[in-house]
Amino acid sequence: MSRTPAEPDHTPVGRIEEVDVSQEMSTSFLEYAYSVIYSRALPDARDGLKPVQRRILFQMREMGLRPDRGHVKSARVVGDVMGKLHPHGDTAIYDALVRMAQSFVQRLATVDGHGNFGSLDDGPAAPRYTEARLAEAAMAMTDDLDEDVVEFVPNYDNSIMQPEVLPAAWPHLLVNGASGIAVGMATNMAPHNLGEVIAGARHLLDHPEATLEEIMAFVPGPDLPTGGTIVGLDGVRDAYATGRGSFRTRATTSIERVTARKSGIVVTELPYMVGPEKVIEKIKQGVQSKKLAGIADVADLTDRKHGMRLVIEIKTGFAPEAVLEQLYRHTPLEDTFHINNVALVDGGPQTLGLLELLRVYLGHRVSVVRRRSEYRLARRRERLHLVEGLLIAILDIDEVIQVIRTSDDAEAARARLRQVFDLSEPQAEYILELRLRRLTKFSRLELEAEADELRREIATLEALLADEARLRAQVSAELAEVSERFATPRRTLLTEGGTAVTASRRAGPTDPEALQEADAPTRVLLSATGRILRVDVKPDAPLPRPARRSKHDAIVSEVRTSVRAEIGAITNRGRLLLVPVVALPVAPAASVQLSAGVKASDYVGLTDRTERVVAVVALDDPAPVAIGTRLGVVKRVAVGDPGKHREFEVIALKQGDEVVGAGPAGDGDELVFVTSDAQLLHFAGSAVRPQGRQAAGMAGIKLTGDASVARFVVLPADDVERAEVVTVAESSADASDPGSAKVSDFAEFPAKGRATGGVRAQRFVRGEDRLRDAWVGPDPRALGADGATRPLPDGGARRDGSGIPVDRVIGALGGPIGDAPAQDA
Repeated sequence: MSRTPAEPDHTPVGRIEEVDVSQEMSTSFLEYAYSVIYSRALPDARDGLKPVQRRILFQMREMGLRPDRGHVKSARVVGDVMGKLHPHGDTAIYDALVRMAQSFVQRLATVDGHGNFGSLDDGPAAPRYTEARLAEAAMAMTDDLDEDVVEFVPNYDNSIMQPEVLPAAWPHLLVNGASGIAVGMATNMAPHNLGEVIAGARHLLDHPEATLEEIMAFVPGPDLPTGGTIVGLDGVRDAYATGRGSFRTRATTSIERVTARKSGIVVTELPYMVGPEKVIEKIKQGVQSKKLAGIADVADLTDRKHGMRLVIEIKTGFAPEAVLEQLYRHTPLEDTFHINNVALVDGGPQTLGLLELLRVYLGHRVSVVRRRSEYRLARRRERLHLVEGLLIAILDIDEVIQVIRTSDDAEAARARLRQVFDLSEPQAEYILELRLRRLTKFSRLELEAEADELRREIATLEALLADEARLRAQVSAELAEVSERFATPRRTLLTEGGTAVTASRRAGPTDPEALQEADAPTRVLLSATGRILRVDVKPDAPLPRPARRSKHDAIVSEVRTSVRAEIGAITNRGRLLLVPVVALPVAPAASVQLSAGVKASDYVGLTDRTERVVAVVALDDPAPVAIGTRLGVVKRVAVGDPGKHREFEVIALKQGDEVVGAGPAGDGDELVFVTSDAQLLHFAGSAVRPQGRQAAGMAGIKLTGDASVARFVVLPADDVERAEVVTVAESSADASDPGSAKVSDFAEFPAKGRATGGVRAQRFVRGEDRLRDAWVGPDPRALGADGATRPLPDGGARRDGSGIPVDRVIGALGGPIGDAPAQDA
C-alpha cells in the first residue's frame, strides 16, 4: 500500500514575544497576591467584613430578605451573589454564608439560618437544603445605605453598583472577630462582647486621648461565643497594645457525682472552635498511651435541652481535680488562641491594636453620620423650597390655573409661572407636574406646618454639622441604642491564672499515685478589690511579701485551710456560701500577688451585681464569726457544720441594712466600728455573746443622724499593739476630689462599751463631710480604683486631727500580704 505524502501545514504562525520568565512570574504573583489580600482574605477595618461577607449582606438586603419575612433557599442567595457581585466559586460563598449564621462562631450572628448549618464537628447541609434571611443585627449593618453614607463602586462587569463598605452601626470586626489567610500574611481576631466594645468606643469618643488601660477597663478581654475561661491576660494585653498576642482558653467544668459511688468531670463549655468529638478522641488517645490516668469512661450527653454536657467518669480513688489538671495538659480542654489583628486601612493591610481598631471604626461612623446628615439636610432644603413654592401658588390658585391654561406649551407655562409668581425652575416644574385635583386639596395650614417642621429639622441638622462635638455625641447616642438592642451578658470568664495541683506536678503527669495526693495545706486570700487567690504553703509558713507592690495587693480576709477542703464566703446580704478551695486560682508561694487572682464573684453564686463577698472564713474554726452591718449591728455566730446546705443566712438583716465586715473573733479579740461621720468604737469580742444563725444580732455602735458604718474590722489580740487606724475623708458633693487621709496609732483610741458612740477618728476640714473608707490593722495598704497601690501619709497622727490631702483617689484599704494576717473585711 502506497502512503499519501503529508500535506504542508498552512496554519498562520502567530507573533511570538520573548519575555523574562522571572519578571513575568514576579508580576503575575504580585497581581495574584494583591487580589487575594484586597479582594478576598482580609476584612476592612471600618465595617469588619471581607468582600464576600459584605456582598452577601448587601445582596440579601436587595433581595428583601428582612428578619420579618420568610426564609429563602440558601442556594438562591448564593446564586444571586455569585451572578451579580462575587464571581468566584459557589462553595466559597456558601461557606461564608454558613459562618455568618453559626452562633458558635459569631458572637452576634448576622444571618438567620434555618436548617442544618453544621456544628463544631460536622459540616452544614447542602445549600439546597438550608434556608436563610438577614438577622436583626445585619439590618443595623446595612441601615441608611440609600442616604449616600458610603461610596458605591461597580461590580466585576460594571453592570451594577455595590457599596465599597457598609455603614456598620456596630463594630463588627471586634465583636465577631475574623480569620483569613492571604499571601504572605494572615489575620486571626478574637470575638468580643458587644456591650463592652461599645462602652469602650463611647468612652474613646468622649475622651479621644484615652489610654489603653482606660479602654481596657471597658473591654477587659475577648468574649468567646462558646464561653469557657481565658487563663492569663498578659497575651491579651500584648494584643491590645501591638495587635499580636495569644491567650489560653479552658473549658468550663464542674465535679459532680455521676453514679452512687463515682465522681465525674462535667464539661459544659469548650474552648473556642473545639468540638466534643475532638476532645473525646484526644482523651481516648491519652488513656491508650498512658498519658492520662484515672479515667473510667467518657460520654457525650449534649442535647438541645441541656446544651453542651460532656461527662468524664473518674475511677475510684483518684482525685477529680488532679485528673482535670492532666486533661488540661493533654487534651483540647485547654487550647491556645493566637491573635493577629491584620485588617485593611485606607486600602492597605495594617496590624492594629485595640485603640487603633476603635479609632478606625469611630472615624468611619463619624463619616457615615456626617454624610447622612448632609444628605438629609439637602433633601429637606429641596422639599422646603418646593413647599414654599406651593404656598406662593396656593394663595392665588385661580391665577395659576389661568396661566397654565393660556400657555401654548409646558415650556411657556413654566416660564410664565416663574415670571408671574417669582418662582424658581424646580418650583415651577413641581407645580406643573402636580395634578389639578391634588393641588386643590392642599391645605395652606398643612403646608405651613410642614414648612415649619422642615425649618426645625434643617436648623437641627445644620447645628449638628457645624459642631464636631455634637456630631460625635450623635454617634455615641446611636451606639448606645445599638448596645441596648443587641448587647448580651459576657459568656467567657477572664482570669489572671489557673488552678494547679501541686502534688501531681511534682510527681509527674503519668504517676497514678500523684493524682491521689491532691490535698495540701493552703491559704486563701481576699483582696480589698474583691479578688480571691489561694497560695499552697505549709500551715505555719509565713507568706513572703511582694518584692514590689503590684495591683490588688491589699488583703481584707485570710483563711488557712487545705486544697481539698471547703471554705465559707460571707456576702453583704448576710449569706454564707460554700466554696471548694481546689477551684480557686493558685499562685506560687514564692511570688504572691493578688493581681493573679480573679473576682470572687466569678467563683461564688451571687444573686446580682449588688451582692459582693466581704469575707472568707474557715468552716472548722472554733472561734465564732463576728459580723458588723451598715446600721451598726454586731453579731457573733458559730458557723458549725453546714450539712447538706451549700448556702445559708448567718444574720437576719433589717430592710436597708447590709454586712460591711466579718471575721473569726475570739473573746480577747477587738471588734472595731468606724462610721461615716468619723467615729471609732472598739470593744472586746467577749462583749458579744454568740447567737444562732437566724438571730438578728445586737446593737454594736450608736449612730447619729444619717451616719452609717464605713468599716467593721476584727482585730486579733496579737495585732493590737502594732495596729494603725487609716481614715480617708471626702466631700459628698464632689466625688472626683481625692480628699484627705490620716494614719494614727490604734493605741490612741480608748475602748468604750458596746452600743456607745465611740470617739472621733478624724477632724473634717472645709468641704469634707464624710469618710470614704477606713481600715484598722498592722502595716495598712491603700489602692486606687484600678487596684494600683496608692501612698499613705506617715503614721503617728493625732487621733482627732485632720487629714493630709492626697493626690489621687483612694478606692480601697486593706492589710499587707505577708506574715501579718488580716482576718477581716
